[in-house]
Amino acid sequence: MKTGFLNIDKDEGVSSAYVVNRVKRLTRMACGHLGTLDPLACGVLPVGVGNATRLFDYFLGKTKRYSARFRFGVTTDTLDREGELRGEGRVPTEEELRAALSRFTGEIDQVPPLYSAKSVNGRRGYELARAGETLVLPPKRVRVEEFRLLEQTGEDEFSFEITCGAGTYIRSLARDLAEACGTVGYMSYLCRTRSGAFGLQNAVKLSELTEENWEQFLIPTPSVLPFPVLESPDERIFHGVRCPSDAAEGEYLVYRDGEFYGTACVSAGTVKIGKKLC
Repeated sequence: MKTGFLNIDKDEGVSSAYVVNRVKRLTRMACGHLGTLDPLACGVLPVGVGNATRLFDYFLGKTKRYSARFRFGVTTDTLDREGELRGEGRVPTEEELRAALSRFTGEIDQVPPLYSAKSVNGRRGYELARAGETLVLPPKRVRVEEFRLLEQTGEDEFSFEITCGAGTYIRSLARDLAEACGTVGYMSYLCRTRSGAFGLQNAVKLSELTEENWEQFLIPTPSVLPFPVLESPDERIFHGVRCPSDAAEGEYLVYRDGEFYGTACVSAGTVKIGKKLC
């Protein structure tokens, strides 16, 4: 059975769920994406095929990179171009924006957008917002490694490159950067250019995939896991037995009879299979 990852370059206007369902139909296997993209966003959407979906937890904290554009002087209720316009303000200068960017790098507390998938008392934030209910989402600690102004792209629009940890809302960065400059703003464009080991340069358009060629684009599971290979594993670990090991503590790739089998974890001088992926 072929398993691995398809690195999809998602188009604007389609949901991540649509992409996954399309891949399911093409491969006729279980599939799942490794981090959703809103319909208005484009770019890297890694989709696990077959048993590779079991590795979701390994990718939760991976670094992501985005190309984004923000408009200033006006905002929307959703903090993106699909919402209703509201609020007015001035357009900050490039110098003001550059001076404010340093406040939004490192570990920062960020309030998610009201229109988000964050759960509030068992209901999604966007469900409550659409129902007109008043809600206040608590701030969340996120990591922003780089927040760089690239250029002015319009009378009131600037482009940025952002490298951040999982869970960071780019729409919230647009709102907060505008507030730091004494005005309002929203995200007008978003493209994810990297998600962990998956980059835009080797992504494939969904429209290019067919039932006949999708395997040509399948990325083998071991190639995206940053683990060393466990040499000469004890055969008993393949039967669920925890065995003694001289290997350093950590995660490993495991092969059996020359074929990739899964992952293993070495701890306190013993090793045990983690995820079986064959």
